[in-house]
Amino acid sequence: MNPIIIIPTRLASTRLPGKALRMINGQPMISHVWRRGMEADIGPVVVACGDEQLVEVIRDLGGQAVLTDTALPSGSDRAYAALCKIDPDAEHDIVVVLQGDLPTIDPAAVRATLLPLIQNKECDIATLATVIGNAAELKAPQVVKIALARIGDEPIGRAVYFSRSIIPFGAGEHYHHVGMYAYRRDALAKFVNLPCGVLEQRENLEQLRALENGMHIGVVIIQTQPLGVDTLADLEQARTLLRSI
Repeated sequence: MNPIIIIPTRLASTRLPGKALRMINGQPMISHVWRRGMEADIGPVVVACGDEQLVEVIRDLGGQAVLTDTALPSGSDRAYAALCKIDPDAEHDIVVVLQGDLPTIDPAAVRATLLPLIQNKECDIATLATVIGNAAELKAPQVVKIALARIGDEPIGRAVYFSRSIIPFGAGEHYHHVGMYAYRRDALAKFVNLPCGVLEQRENLEQLRALENGMHIGVVIIQTQPLGVDTLADLEQARTLLRSI
């Protein structure tokens, strides 16, 4: 395997405009995410930017950045566009897509996304999950849940479905999806060229497009839910959490 980490980012965030450049302890948020990718130490790290300002920030850090079309519809599309620019000879066979709003993610969690691809050649895409710990989290529609097929206490399972509703029914653990992915290169190329699915539109979850088209998504259960920054309150929490780093 020859992985590459690509971090898609843009300034036109709906809930928190310009969040990639919001300051966290003296550094823009995107610089923290870039550092987490570098600390994972699994391959080169490239930031796929929708805006020239972001390119300048990463290059000032000594990092590699690629300018992509601002109008691209998703992080996966942006990551693939950057991949085609920087690796036209397809030297990298695994693409880890690290979202640009996860400044507190543990580098070990980034590395963990590779495990399903290593262990199962039938796995097309890998992602992460944590166990849901309270009723409020379970009921919140912004918390994406996974129906996860797994054997016993194995830390790796297969995603059967994703939903904003509580799934599956009945007693037992429920899982919170962590929105970062590792793709086999050909799986990413396939995914971004698939039409939007019916279930994807109903749930507003693009990962359902992969399941609707028979793609295998492996899931690694990790212990800590990384903070995704979507609001000013999240930003303040990230500043507190990263103060000790």
